[in-house]
Amino acid sequence: MKNGTMKDLLIEELRDIYNAEKQLTKALPRLARAASNQKLKQAFEAHKEETEGQIARLEQVFEKLETRARGKLCHAMEGLVEEARDIMEKDFPPELKDAALIAAAQKVEHYEIASYGTVHAYAQAIGERDVANLLEETLKEERATDEKLNRLAIDDVNKKAIKAA
Repeated sequence: MKNGTMKDLLIEELRDIYNAEKQLTKALPRLARAASNQKLKQAFEAHKEETEGQIARLEQVFEKLETRARGKLCHAMEGLVEEARDIMEKDFPPELKDAALIAAAQKVEHYEIASYGTVHAYAQAIGERDVANLLEETLKEERATDEKLNRLAIDDVNKKAIKAA
């Protein structure tokens, strides 16, 4: 993309996050199975459904930008999913594993918040108002998910992990 445009950069970043979301839809059911806390299981299951909606929204974005919806390998998400897999394989007490799973999930959310914040800003910069609005909707969902995970950790999971230790 030596002589690329801001729109080219936006599309490149969208392809990265599109792949990241696809990777996440595969990882979330494994996270739900690994969680022992029922609220955490439900949070992972709900986020999978939400992520599927975000993928559909990204497909709308690609359509509005008149480009094919396709991903490019997101190495960051690949690494974050691998970290979560490592946690799932550890021989932690269930309560401690739940706390570690939330930490892994929040790392994912923070990556997504940064990514959607960036593409939202790019879309605004090039005057793609409809695209920016779609991306802002997802950005709000990602922030809300991060906050839900944070509340679950503080109000429930972390307390149980301390008692279990």
